[in-house]
Amino acid sequence: PSMEAEPRLAKDLAEMVEELVGPLGVAERIRELSGKVDREKMALKIAEEIIYAKFGHRDEQQALGQSIRTALAILTGGITAAPLQGISDVRVKQNLDKTRYLAIYFAGPIRSAGGTEQALILVIGDFVRRRLGLDRYKPTDLEIRRFIEEIRVYEREISRFQYHVSDRELEIVMRNLPVEVTGVETDRVEVSSFRNLPRIETNCVRGGALRVINDGVVGRARKILKIVEEFEVEGWEWLAKLEINEGPTEAAELRYMEDV
Repeated sequence: PSMEAEPRLAKDLAEMVEELVGPLGVAERIRELSGKVDREKMALKIAEEIIYAKFGHRDEQQALGQSIRTALAILTGGITAAPLQGISDVRVKQNLDKTRYLAIYFAGPIRSAGGTEQALILVIGDFVRRRLGLDRYKPTDLEIRRFIEEIRVYEREISRFQYHVSDRELEIVMRNLPVEVTGVETDRVEVSSFRNLPRIETNCVRGGALRVINDGVVGRARKILKIVEEFEVEGWEWLAKLEINEGPTEAAELRYMEDV
């Protein structure tokens, strides 16, 4: 037993973000920007400043990881575990043509962030990888088919997602995403067809990564498209090709009734 409670009280969002993920000194900058810009723009701005070493110098991979975790903490209001346990790793990996790209590893607790915040992390990842001169992620056909198989295995064996996404839409997303969405295994269920791929470390399903693509990128496509147009981030026009309907539909209601 302890005479003191371990959790410390935070006075505001700024202090919460700094205590949760850092970096040191970011609280003061958050307070400066509060009221001047909305939360999405603040996350983008602070991620850029971390990359440019405003809060201290870090190597490339550390700077990418710090910028993405801090941005997610700002987007989620510093009140979920997503920036800590939801993102398990951030790495710089290599395409087959030897160019370097950004890979974000998601874990199960990413679901504690909303779909919009999940997808916005990829937009911020794209933004900061450009600042560091990294190329885009170039998936192989086998990696695309693996992701589609994984989604279907997860739906069949484990749980449904918020939206049912077609194979065509998943392929559009996988071919156009500028950063790799991958992750750790979340369930001991393996794929049977596209196994032992060199850039994917597990044959088990990666629930966090699947949820980010299915419910985040595709499920919130219209909202994300609106935000990237407002921020003038290039290279996300393909979101307009996705046909997901965000409003309640008869098919969606029937699906929920099936679950019940």
